[in-house]
Amino acid sequence: MRPPDPWVYFQSADQPKRAVLRKSKVRVSPNDRGFMFADGVYEVIRSYQGRLFLVPEHLARLRRSLRSARIQYAGVREIPAEARELLRRNNLLDCDATVYLHITRGVYPRRHAFPPRSVLPTFYMEANRFEPYRNELTRGVRVITVPDFRWSRCDIKSLALLGNVLARQEAVDKGAFEAIFVRDGLVTEGTHTNVFGVRNGRLVTHPRCGSILGGITRELIIRLCRRLRIPLDESGIRQDGLRSMDELFLAGTTVEVMPIVRVDGRRVGTGKPGPTTLRLQRAFLAESRPRPKSRHRISTLRRKGTKNEHGQAAKSAPNW
Repeated sequence: MRPPDPWVYFQSADQPKRAVLRKSKVRVSPNDRGFMFADGVYEVIRSYQGRLFLVPEHLARLRRSLRSARIQYAGVREIPAEARELLRRNNLLDCDATVYLHITRGVYPRRHAFPPRSVLPTFYMEANRFEPYRNELTRGVRVITVPDFRWSRCDIKSLALLGNVLARQEAVDKGAFEAIFVRDGLVTEGTHTNVFGVRNGRLVTHPRCGSILGGITRELIIRLCRRLRIPLDESGIRQDGLRSMDELFLAGTTVEVMPIVRVDGRRVGTGKPGPTTLRLQRAFLAESRPRPKSRHRISTLRRKGTKNEHGQAAKSAPNW
């Protein structure tokens, strides 16, 4: 059976007007800077039952990455509406999904210096069904530690992910879920996650700086800690202190709040997801999943000509 040909958004030198088209119709020039140099930035946004999650935060990080990479792109504002259109066209409104997008410096003959400002950046966005890690979220996962040999601007969500790819494959080869980077004896982050530990009821993680990506889920976890009055320590976790942690977990757009039960083959705490991790899991779940709507409310809004208390046509709440 022929695989489905999903709808995507694309814009490039050969397609100057951003348009929705079939993925098989996308043509990327060999002179695209993303293809030649990984010269671009990207984002991944989670969708829960058609509701895009933490969109303003993702777009703010995308703008920061674009500024840091010195890529000028004016089309960020249209992304939420276009992402929702892809969810609709690809029948992803009633399931979990991810929206991936990237922006490169555009198409120009190969040279290391930037092309002229007149060169149009390349934009690509797709949406895909996502199967949550239900078993792993319940039981916890195993991770390994690896030396952090990457560059010092990990705060830019760059397309250049070779270091992350190599480390993640090492984890796969060793039967682990994730690889955790260690730099100068300090745990920085995972290949696509942030890392948190719990010791004596206090949450510990690496400070936000050039050594880690400022994860959107990481920032939500920190806000939840304040709300739940969980003490937070951003001084970082030393590699030799991993064994003394009562709990460890990963945080990220796809992994959410993922318990770690073994590091380099050694048990973490009791070897099961700990109470603070589970508490944050529940809080994250309440934040991320769409709240059920009253059937009476839905039927009322759907009636033709329904008015609100001001005599205006009733409108539903905005849905990212």
